[in-house]
Amino acid sequence: MVTMKKGLANILLMMAVQNIYSQNENLNFKKTINMKNTSILVNANEHVRKGEYEAYLSYLTEDTKWVFVGERTLLGKEAVRQYIKDFYLSPPVFDMEKAIEEGDFVTATGNIALKNVNGEYDHYSYCDIWRFDNGKLAELKAFVIEKK
Repeated sequence: MVTMKKGLANILLMMAVQNIYSQNENLNFKKTINMKNTSILVNANEHVRKGEYEAYLSYLTEDTKWVFVGERTLLGKEAVRQYIKDFYLSPPVFDMEKAIEEGDFVTATGNIALKNVNGEYDHYSYCDIWRFDNGKLAELKAFVIEKK
């Protein structure tokens, strides 16, 4: 009887593991086919890396809204253009560590380094929540923390 219970428990455990594995595979498949907005964000960011700021701005809606939590809010593409002019003394150095896409939203985490007026780099970690509208960057809520 005890051996039968252990056997049944092992079978149930194997079935549960197989079920979890199948669910993960389905999620991975969905992620690979539904990352359209993440691809747009990556392509837009490539222009920033290269200092091609006008090309980057073409990815934004005219009425884009950027909220840097606890710091400032930018309203409209022209405000973002001015922000880039004021703060990107040279192209920033950044890497996106993770991206999670759900519907019209992409949440991205990573690191960014901005050159300051002394020619040195200030380093930050970020978590950006992007909202897309018809394939364009419409809204950003950015949590940015300076590394000490």
